Amino acid sequence: MIRTPRLLLRKVRPAEDFAAMHAILANPQAMAFWSSLPHESEDQSLDWLADMAAIPPAEGADFIVEYQGQPIGKAGFYRFPEIGFLFAPDVWGQGFASEAIYAVLANGFAEHGLEGALADVDPRNAASLRLLARLGFAETRRAERTWLIGDQWCDSVYLSVSREVWLARTA
Repeated sequence: MIRTPRLLLRKVRPAEDFAAMHAILANPQAMAFWSSLPHESEDQSLDWLADMAAIPPAEGADFIVEYQGQPIGKAGFYRFPEIGFLFAPDVWGQGFASEAIYAVLANGFAEHGLEGALADVDPRNAASLRLLARLGFAETRRAERTWLIGDQWCDSVYLSVSREVWLARTA
């Protein structure tokens, strides 16, 4: 569990988190740049939450993000060292993703001994690219046709931040 000034980042509780997370996972706006189509069934979201709950602690640290007691998204390392985040559109632009990702990175470097963190972002997702740049991530390369989402190929921007860069930016 991680606390920030406004947020609680905690382990997933599939039954408790289902309604809020299914609403996000089924939302086309929220899922516009995710690695899958919006969830069409509750079973898809239940499976997604079960996969999140089954992450071995030595392999990842993924969190449900709560604001005022309500789940508003997820942020973390599904598998080290790749970071990912997904939030409800009605909380976008309020700094929650930045606050959560900052906390996840700090935890990854301090508690898990990571030497760096990676991200794979759709190049159309300008907000996520700006957020990661503010946190010290730098583009390492681009690739075309990396994700087939439904019947559409999507591209990737790969980014990374090293422990050294992170510590220098947060000192």
